[in-house]
Amino acid sequence: MSDEYSYVNSTAPFLKWAGGKQRLLTQYQPFFPTADAIGHYFEPFIGSAAVFFQQQYPVATLSDQNGKLIEVYQQVRDDLDQVFEALAPHRNEPDYYYEVRSQNPVDLVPAERAARLIYLNKTCYNGLYRENSKGEFNVPFGRYKNPKICDEVRLRAASAALRGVNLKVADFAEAVATAVANDFVYFDPPYVPLSPTSSFTNYHKNGFGQADQERLADVVAELTKRNVMVMLSNSSAPLVYELYGRSSYRIIDIQARRNINSKAGQRGPVKELLILNY
Repeated sequence: MSDEYSYVNSTAPFLKWAGGKQRLLTQYQPFFPTADAIGHYFEPFIGSAAVFFQQQYPVATLSDQNGKLIEVYQQVRDDLDQVFEALAPHRNEPDYYYEVRSQNPVDLVPAERAARLIYLNKTCYNGLYRENSKGEFNVPFGRYKNPKICDEVRLRAASAALRGVNLKVADFAEAVATAVANDFVYFDPPYVPLSPTSSFTNYHKNGFGQADQERLADVVAELTKRNVMVMLSNSSAPLVYELYGRSSYRIIDIQARRNINSKAGQRGPVKELLILNY
């Protein structure tokens, strides 16, 4: 395996996630503060939690506005054997996939809901999480040959890493409201699209538009005033430069690869930005 995909430790994400940072960690690594330099770590857009699983800061709060996603992490942390039991019957077949997708999660117990989301994530198209306006998962079947639906080794490592971690459903501003000087916040919001057709932000029924991007920039400015260390990932769209380029932030170019696009010819290398206030 090349250095591009290497890890500081053996724990890796157990979910695939659009915009996940697994393949960018080597580029990010020089910019992470060391554990002894920070107090509390906050990751308000948890996604696949790739940064947390690599760094494993000892005092951490991981959050997201998507309560279904947070529940998966809570169940993996607190009730992993039940998650394994609920994953066991799932199989990579299209008719079965759509049957599971059509289930009402309210009718399931928490471990079953967690297993359902893991299963859908492993077998859906491109590992994409997307909801319709009703909050229903609506990604089609992915037609993978032999996906690893229950990755026991990775799930056990994730469960161990999550012990003692605070997991909460919260808006990003609420999630970091208690951050104080020398705490560290990593923001990985849905990116500003590079063009009207290059990306999307409706992973969750509530979406994430320009007003949210502007509000996030205000939160970063407030945290900076409080001497909280902030790292933020985003696209290289003009709006991002407008929001962060006029302040004294460091802006680092990151070479990423776009893997989700309806046109295969438009997938490939793309510049992203890493924004630091330290």
